[in-house]
This record gives sequence, C-alpha cells and structure tokens, in this order.
Amino acid sequence: MPRLRSRLATSSFIALLASVLVAGTTLAQQQPLPFPPAPKPHAAPWQPVEQTKTYTVIGSSGIELYRSIGERGPAAGVQAIAHTSFKLTWTRDYRPQPDGACVLAVAKPKLTITYTLPKASADLPAGVREKWQRFITGVEKHERVHGDQIVDMVRGIQAFSLGLRADNDPGCRKVREKLQARLKEFSDERVKQSRDFDKVELTEGGAVHQLILALVNTP
Repeated sequence: MPRLRSRLATSSFIALLASVLVAGTTLAQQQPLPFPPAPKPHAAPWQPVEQTKTYTVIGSSGIELYRSIGERGPAAGVQAIAHTSFKLTWTRDYRPQPDGACVLAVAKPKLTITYTLPKASADLPAGVREKWQRFITGVEKHERVHGDQIVDMVRGIQAFSLGLRADNDPGCRKVREKLQARLKEFSDERVKQSRDFDKVELTEGGAVHQLILALVNTP
C-alpha cells in the first residue's frame, strides 16, 4: 500500500506540474511582445497600361516595305523593325517601427508599356497585303513577349519590396539602400532575358528571321 500511495502522489505531482507548465505557456503566449513585428503587407492589385505607336512605311512589294522599315524604323541601339519601351514609377511608403527598424509597407507600381510598330498603307496589292499582315502579326507577337518580361520584372520587384525591413534604421535609409541594390539586379536580369530572346528570334532560322524572309521573297 505505501507503494501505491507513492505512485498516486507521484501521479498527482506530475499532473500538477503539467498544469502549471500549461498555464505558464498560455500566459507566455498571451503576453504581448514589446515590439510586435509588422505583418507582411499584401500587394495592391494593378495592371500595366499598354499603348501602341506606329511609324509609316511605304512600298508596294515586300522588299520595298522592308527597305522602308530600314529607313524609318526606331533606333533601339541599332535600327530595329519594332521596339518595346516602358515607363515605371512607384508609390512607396516607408514606415519606421517602434523598435527602431524600418519596413517598406507599400510598393505600388505604375507601369506604361509602349510598342512601336511599322504601319503600311491599307491599299497594298492583295498578295502583298496578306504577306504584310502575317509579318506584322508575328512582329507584334515578338514585341509582346518583351512586354511580358517587363511585367514579370515589375511583379518581382513588388514581391521583393513589400515588407522589406532593415533593423536599426529609424530614418529608413538602410532599407532604401537595400532596395536600390536589388533593383539593379532585377533590371540587369530583364535586359539579359530580352537580349537572349532577340538572339534566338533574329538569328538565322529564328521566328522573326523567318517572317522577314516570307515578306521579302516573291511567291
């Protein structure tokens, strides 16, 4: 019997200890932190604005139209058939925290993408008109891939920006520097994507190269 009482006493002590530990854990969980971390903000919905500009090309045959592109086309480092450019601005809200840190709480982009494409006369000869339509449809498709790359870059910047934090930064200088360092990497990667894509499309056998051949070669 003493052994039984010992077991009961031990069990009671363990139960009591467990209840104390649970209560202590609950109290610790309920105790507010002196400086609770700022929740990661949600990205505000946005969409890019897309616009198309044209330049006039003249000619009554595929080769004449292509020569006109060479004479009148946009300069994008080199003379180009078409070009995609963009303008990007940001609304940002840097918020100092009670613990001395700074958090980037708002990062909303305003993106305008502009496609510059050649435009031929509407009264082209029937066969040339059909060839031109296939050509310009393919060129626009190519340029819109560049547009998608730009949008992907901006979405990546926004995802990185939201909730970005720097400790011991009451003036929000460190967090700005942290963001700026990463922005160059995003831009460099987008430029590389664009160049790699053009290299594939414009070299012999590529999609744009095939479009040019189909335009200038006579049936």
